[in-house]
Amino acid sequence: MHKRTFAACLAVFLFISTASAQKAEVTIVLNEAFFDALLESVFQNFEPPEFSMSQNDLRRDVVLSPTTGIQPMGASSSFASNGFGSITSGQTSICSESVKILKEFNGVRTAVRFRSGKIFVPLAFSGKYAPPFFGCVDFAGVAETNIELAFEPNTQRLVGRAKVLNVNLNGTGGVGGTIIAKLIQTSIDKKLNPIEILNMEKLSIGIPVQNSGNLRMRAVNVRPEIGIGQLNVRVDYQFVKE
Repeated sequence: MHKRTFAACLAVFLFISTASAQKAEVTIVLNEAFFDALLESVFQNFEPPEFSMSQNDLRRDVVLSPTTGIQPMGASSSFASNGFGSITSGQTSICSESVKILKEFNGVRTAVRFRSGKIFVPLAFSGKYAPPFFGCVDFAGVAETNIELAFEPNTQRLVGRAKVLNVNLNGTGGVGGTIIAKLIQTSIDKKLNPIEILNMEKLSIGIPVQNSGNLRMRAVNVRPEIGIGQLNVRVDYQFVKE
């Protein structure tokens, strides 16, 4: 009897509350320590993320040079190594042409950092690339990456799009970084972007209303706010009847 009375009172309370104010705000806080722990767990429990470098028109126009980093097609290629690292002549057919994300390279860790209202992600990496006529080139370095956030109402997702700002290659003084940056950006666009940060439907709570159906939380607006060392995601939820 008491349980039925309590349920009836709760149903009335929910009806009055949703009728007077059908929107609510929820704030989700994701700090740098959270992402540090997440990335540490990824590198401890799985193989480093690796994805193929995309074939694109850039490779038909230029190849890497040991002096300037760019050399027109058809120029002499009779050398065994350049500033990028080792080159194996005639190995193009078996070159993996891939980029592997590393936990750390030359003291720089792959991480997520919130600075000056932006999300910066230094990505340590190594990889292989096969310029025309040059064989397989080993390279490694750090990609300075920025992530821009956007809310997709139709899919109820907060997504990020990674953009490579600069690439620092080991031992080259920056030579050839532009070409590698374009190849990495193309690969990220095809393999990773957009990156799902939060799925609002998975965070939604269903509330049964006795003899009346269910209420479901639906995100109508998402406002990411980048603070010092953390990301505050403010979500405006609307209660809708299912």
